[in-house]
Amino acid sequence: MKRITTLVSTIGAGAAALTMGALPAGAAPGAQHGAGHPPRGVVFVQNDAVGGNTIVAYDRTRSGGLVRAGSYATGGKGGVLSGSVVDHLASQGSLTYDAGAHLLLAVNAGSDSVTTFAVHGDRLVRRQTVGSGGQFPVSIASHGGVVYVLNARHGGSITGYRLVGGRLVRVPAWHRALHLDTSAPGQPDEFTHTPGQVGFTPDGRTLLVATKAGGNSIAAFAVGQHGLSARPTVTSLPGAVPFGFTFDGRGHLALTEAGPSAVATFAVRAGGRLAALDSAATGQAATCWIVETGGTLYASNAGSGTLSVYRVGARGSLASRGTVATDAGTVDAAASSDGRYVYVQTGAAGIVDAYRVHHDGSLTMTGSVTVPDAAGAEGIVAL
Repeated sequence: MKRITTLVSTIGAGAAALTMGALPAGAAPGAQHGAGHPPRGVVFVQNDAVGGNTIVAYDRTRSGGLVRAGSYATGGKGGVLSGSVVDHLASQGSLTYDAGAHLLLAVNAGSDSVTTFAVHGDRLVRRQTVGSGGQFPVSIASHGGVVYVLNARHGGSITGYRLVGGRLVRVPAWHRALHLDTSAPGQPDEFTHTPGQVGFTPDGRTLLVATKAGGNSIAAFAVGQHGLSARPTVTSLPGAVPFGFTFDGRGHLALTEAGPSAVATFAVRAGGRLAALDSAATGQAATCWIVETGGTLYASNAGSGTLSVYRVGARGSLASRGTVATDAGTVDAAASSDGRYVYVQTGAAGIVDAYRVHHDGSLTMTGSVTVPDAAGAEGIVAL
């Protein structure tokens, strides 16, 4: 408990579905591409505003910076976990892109719902808003026409959907309660005790949930033709506070551990069992989010205003490549589909920092933009 209390202080200091028809959302003036253009060089950012959640679209400039192209209301509301400062959802993956369906999926934490948008270049068309099947959705995973939403409050849960004709259809039998020791809304440690991310392994055969301090574990559900296994395989990580994760090109799991502020790598074995490969302390405060491109990991340190950079070896080894400064409150991040750029949300003032990625994984800042009404926001996708 002492360890968790210290973590709270460190992070705080650092930082039945309702369906809607296809509704065109109002776009702000700016360059737009037609439906026939591939969505490349575009960044979508969620502002998680409690008065009305909005997705803001940006075009990438030739120099790698960003210029605003439009803004699109989700029709739902953002939310704030108690105790959070620069990371109101305290999660990774609250905004995701399904390339096969050309859909952007966003959580509305304050409305207990999920909104989908059809993506036409840098233009979005709102397609649907559905209930999340729980309270306070914070993360979405999509693979092969199957979508799972992670709900954070009241012990946590995951809700499953099929994508049918580009629309989400909830499958009640796929719902799983997580039974985590989550803090109640209003408690100062709620944001450290709610689950942080849901995601598929690259082959789609396993669904993982990072529980943070509410479980100090990774829960792994086998994915089959008829949904998830009844119970997960649980890998306990005492004191680690597992927060966000990604995968490298070889399928190694790379996980942030907010308790010790570290990055750890694992092999995902048959049945969802995790085998530890390597770990490295970042030496920074509140290491919580992580993105990978080209064999390099970039871990966000909310309490330090930095990225920790690591090269991943063939067997999951971690080699530090130092740190890179960002604006204050480093949170969620995304890499462009061509691997040339990394975009980082910083929650203190709602700024997105843009970086060019060099062949050795080092970064050069190319600019920054302030997203309207996005202080404390998370959720970013780069195409």
